[in-house]
Amino acid sequence: MKRLLRFLRANGLTLAFGAGFLLALAGQAVAGHAEFNNRLVAEELRPVGFGGYLLTSDFAVDVTENWQSEYLQFFLYIFGTVWLLQHGSPESKELDKAGTETDKEQKVGRYARADSPRWASVGGVRQAWYSRSLGMVMCSLFLLSWLAQSVTGVAAYNEEHLRGLQAPISWSAYLTAADFWDRTLQNWQSELLAVGSMAIFSVYLRQRGSPESKPVGSAHTSTGVEG
Repeated sequence: MKRLLRFLRANGLTLAFGAGFLLALAGQAVAGHAEFNNRLVAEELRPVGFGGYLLTSDFAVDVTENWQSEYLQFFLYIFGTVWLLQHGSPESKELDKAGTETDKEQKVGRYARADSPRWASVGGVRQAWYSRSLGMVMCSLFLLSWLAQSVTGVAAYNEEHLRGLQAPISWSAYLTAADFWDRTLQNWQSELLAVGSMAIFSVYLRQRGSPESKPVGSAHTSTGVEG
């Protein structure tokens, strides 16, 4: 029991957000199923069961279009904050540390410590990959979820058009269609707004105890300082 409690305490952030994700996904599925059937009934078609709805392209595209925008946000933020700075923000590095920093600052190569990840000290391609692995994984997840959005999106788009007795379009044609870019850009703009707002709001506003905020008493000009 103590071991379980220690595990829950040590991984509380991931577990809480993971549980929240599953609950939100389940809620989206329930609401989406109801809305999907409302559209079918309005078109004088037979409603589908909940299990059947989970296999539809409508549900898949709604999920993947949000995933790709979230991973894009983190990918851009991880790479952007290497070089881009915001004076006074804890979301930014200090103003004299733009760039990839020195091996000593990053604790790699001969500066690696005993408890450093093994690939931090091996050098060569493995160290180069590992030193950029977080951004590369986020970029890969963005591209994969964006691809999934395009595939499920064209299926949902064609299904809707076929119900209206309109001709379907190819996947390549869908990539230039207004529906694809409307779904994509409405998510991108919200993610970019949220990240930009966080960077500038955290210069002047505080949240006591949060690592995303500066200490309450820190000056507005303090940069790269976390609470």
